Amino acid sequence: MRLRCLGRGHRGIHSLRAKLTLANVALLALGIIAATAISLMAARHYLLDKIDSELLATRSALQSAGFSMRQIESLGELGIAMDQFTGADAKALPSSNGSVFVAVDTAGRPAALGPLKPTARQRAVAEAAGGSDDPAALAALAAETEPRDIRVNDTPYRIIGARLSDGTLVLIATSTDALHEGMAKAIKLDLAFGTVLLALLACLTLISVSRRMRPLEDMVETSSAIAEGDLTRRVPSSREATLEVEQLRLALNSMLHQVELAHRTREHSSAQLRRFVADASHELRTPLSAIRGYLQLYDKGMLNDPDQRKRAWVRVMAEADRMGRLVDELLCLARLDQQPELRFRNVDVSRLVRDAADDLRVQQPDRPLTVTAEGALLIRADESGLRQVLGNLVGNVRTHTPAEVPVHLEVRREDGVVRLRVADEGPGLAEEDAARIFDRFFRAGGGAGSGLGMAIVQGVVKAHGGVVRVDTAPGEGLKVTISLPI
Repeated sequence: MRLRCLGRGHRGIHSLRAKLTLANVALLALGIIAATAISLMAARHYLLDKIDSELLATRSALQSAGFSMRQIESLGELGIAMDQFTGADAKALPSSNGSVFVAVDTAGRPAALGPLKPTARQRAVAEAAGGSDDPAALAALAAETEPRDIRVNDTPYRIIGARLSDGTLVLIATSTDALHEGMAKAIKLDLAFGTVLLALLACLTLISVSRRMRPLEDMVETSSAIAEGDLTRRVPSSREATLEVEQLRLALNSMLHQVELAHRTREHSSAQLRRFVADASHELRTPLSAIRGYLQLYDKGMLNDPDQRKRAWVRVMAEADRMGRLVDELLCLARLDQQPELRFRNVDVSRLVRDAADDLRVQQPDRPLTVTAEGALLIRADESGLRQVLGNLVGNVRTHTPAEVPVHLEVRREDGVVRLRVADEGPGLAEEDAARIFDRFFRAGGGAGSGLGMAIVQGVVKAHGGVVRVDTAPGEGLKVTISLPI
């Protein structure tokens, strides 16, 4: 339940979608800031370079024309008169597109052009450049190769000096106030546009991440359902899944399938263990009860007749032998479960089949027996294990079929493997009994337990890397085929 709540309801700042959104917004913000700063710096550099080029061109034109102060006066009187006529006393004289021309004397004060006196802005420009307080700074302007910045009444200017042919110093200044105002407006516009763009990106990122995160939420919901006991749940496919998420989904479904199989195997093993303990207790209880009963009869003195004592002794020994065989078979199965080391060497399977047939003829000489095991057929195997397999198969036939039922033993090489068959023409087994023939302590039709012997057969064959197949049907006998690698 905890995982399910986190999968559908958790939308805090620490969620993955919030972190991805913040990361995208932060990266875009850095990109906008960097692009804005670079573009504004480039624009400012370009515009300032253009202003400086105009100032340098003006100085070069004045110096190359060879004007004297007297010629400047005659040219500037008209501009001063027009400046005063319009009443724009604060503008430069002469003035063109925010440019100011100021002629200064040797003391650093603005000089008059004929009868017209310098305007206030001319005096302010001269004072900002050094003026009478620093005449040397004014003189240095004519020698500088690049204009420099000054401020006149809180207005920025770029200024440079020009030396006329008669030695007069003329200051040429151009206002950069329009440039800075344009830069401020561009910054405000970029900030407004960037804010809208960041908000739009945040919304689009949230929508996109939510769609992309849906498969992960399905994984969380599936994991929660499995934690609550539904082991059959799987993560569904999604059209919005990316390659990595789809790979994760397939890997998670594969893991869940393995978990389900492991759980089912554990449950099956637990059920088998419980049934095994119950069956083993039942098998051992019968001979123990018989032995206990005869001992109680002997203890109470009820076996006075020597024949009765002898018969009781034979029965006790028979039941003890039966218990011993059960314990030995259980021990053998336990060793097979531990995958013991088998002693592999060249073994003639044909000879083993013929030996098993000879043993059966000795025990049941009247039983019809057919043997197909000519020549020598060698494989790498554990001889004692194969002898035990043949002994158990022949022993099951001898115990659970009538003595007149024919038996067929056969061994041959087929398709790169050795096939060993033990078949009889007895009553056979029902389908449900055949499915449990390898279960330990299996009982067919209420008869004696034969599952231990067949379980040992299956364990030995598996240890050799082989396969056991059982074919049977009611009234058609039982055929066990063992395939062993050469």
